[in-house]
Amino acid sequence: MRRSARHGRGVFAVATIPAGTRIIEYTGELISEAEGERRYPTPADGSEEPEHTYLLTLDDRRVIDANVGGNEARFINHSCEPNCEPIAYGDQMWIVAVRDIRPGEELAYDYAIELDEPHTPARKRRFPCRCEAKRCRGSILKPKRQPLHPLVRRAHAQWGPHATA
Repeated sequence: MRRSARHGRGVFAVATIPAGTRIIEYTGELISEAEGERRYPTPADGSEEPEHTYLLTLDDRRVIDANVGGNEARFINHSCEPNCEPIAYGDQMWIVAVRDIRPGEELAYDYAIELDEPHTPARKRRFPCRCEAKRCRGSILKPKRQPLHPLVRRAHAQWGPHATA
């Protein structure tokens, strides 16, 4: 872990990481989505979301709060052209390489924040992206239609029906 040109701190590969490798488990306290919203409420005035919450969705009911018991995985930054992806298996979330990663390369996955509300220009501005990727979409919000990466589909097949991306 060291300073990142993208955003604050980042996590970097110290050796080559082959595609498909489980890199690190995303650890923290397993809580309900409702508890996550209670801990980190959206401001009533609709202003910016709380920063550095380190919540990662495990399934449709639970999230991992890496502010409590989290490890270095919480410092993996966002990219619209990620080299890894979080994949859930049971009660664990693993960061998995979706392509070969070179030594010294910063690890990044697509945060793909899901909102029920429409992605208006104002809402996208509240969730800006600074990844500077060639295909940067300008926001860390999940596109309304986003296909699964082939390695994520393979993880589903390998790990069974409990694996989720």
